[in-house]
Amino acid sequence: MSRSIEAGKPGANAKKRVFFALWPDEPTRTALHHLARGVDVGGRGVPRAHLHLTLAFPGTIDAARADCLAERLPSLHFDPIPILLDRLGHFAGARVAWAGPSHCPGELRRLAEQARGLCLACGVETDDRPFEPHVSLRRFARPPAVDAPESPIHWFADSLVLVESGCGGHPGAYRVLACRTRG
Repeated sequence: MSRSIEAGKPGANAKKRVFFALWPDEPTRTALHHLARGVDVGGRGVPRAHLHLTLAFPGTIDAARADCLAERLPSLHFDPIPILLDRLGHFAGARVAWAGPSHCPGELRRLAEQARGLCLACGVETDDRPFEPHVSLRRFARPPAVDAPESPIHWFADSLVLVESGCGGHPGAYRVLACRTRG
């Protein structure tokens, strides 16, 4: 059970760096980990425990807003979503190599919109960049030489999480604050 921190109480100014994501099951996580290790782009692999598909990134927010997001996570309605990770790509500015679907399922796009709507309902603005579903595989990476993995990954996404990254608003280890699993 989450609790809100009242303004003026100790810890009222605590910060959390959070995001909504689809969380891979173990077979999918294993396949993503192997893909990240096998793609020839240099850089550093994303830790196995950090592999996920971000739906919305509220960023660094106060603890009370993070509590609001955690408490309202069950209101996000979705059925398990079949996702085919059949594309490799690269974000040049962030120097991140990633895997994603060549076609974004409508259910996935709707869930991302719901997550952004929940952020707004809790008083949190998110960036207005278009949703581009992907799983970051390697950081400080070059663009992949090919645009598709040798073996696409079939993911039946049924676990939605709110994750805190790091501590006190600074990036670091992940901790699941709230989870909703469908199936």
